[in-house]
Parts: sequence; C-alpha cells; structure tokens
Amino acid sequence: MIRKTIVAAGIVSLFAMPALAQGVEHAPPGGAYKKVSELVKLPDFLPGLGTLYVDPKTLPAGPFLAYDHTGRLVSTIYMVPLKDINEQKQFGDLPAPGGKVDHVTLSYNAGHPGVPDPHYHIVLWHVPKGQESLVAK
Repeated sequence: MIRKTIVAAGIVSLFAMPALAQGVEHAPPGGAYKKVSELVKLPDFLPGLGTLYVDPKTLPAGPFLAYDHTGRLVSTIYMVPLKDINEQKQFGDLPAPGGKVDHVTLSYNAGHPGVPDPHYHIVLWHVPKGQESLVAK
C-alpha cells in the first residue's frame, strides 16, 4: 500500500511541473540522445512503446523518448527499478522533455535488455488516450 501511495504521489507531482519541451517533438532528437536499439539488443520499434531514444548517462531510469512510426513524440518513459520503489525513494522531479503530459500509465516489467532488473514503466503520454494505439504495432 505504501509503495502505491509513493508512486502515485510522484506521478501527481508530474502534472504540477511546467512543460519542458526541448525540440524533441520529432525523431531523432538531438543532443546526447541515442537510439536504444543501437545501445542494446532490442528492435528499432517496440510495440506498445514505439522507437526509443535515451541519453546513455541516464540509464537505467531514463527518460526514454518514445516515437510513433511517423517519428512523432508520443511519450516519455521512465523505467524505475522495483528496488528503488521498495526502498521508498522519492520520484517527484521526473521531467517530461516532450512538454505537456496528457495522462500517465504505470506497468510492471520483469526486465529486458538494457534494463534487466524488475522495474516499472512510468509512461508520460503526450498524446490523448485514443492515440496510444499509434505505437501498438
């Protein structure tokens, strides 16, 4: 119960943050961002997430920028290790480089290349719920 409360408090604080759009609206983003599929053994496009870019210095948590098939930014994703949640770490300052957040989803992942430990995907969607399907396949 405490874990869910902490995670929920962190997510709520995201909506209070100002937009931080940094010219990342279209792939590929500039700066230190690299395509995840070039860093670890993953496909270029991940159904449900999209094409991911990350600054390698921010691994494993991210932020990961997720783009649809047209190269439009659809979400910012954080991959927060379960051990950090169990240790009741605070997550109040998760920036959304893509700007305005429409809604947030939270899902458990047992691990995958690049983030092998169990973790939660905190997805800050920049598109309305009806447009999440743009990264479904």
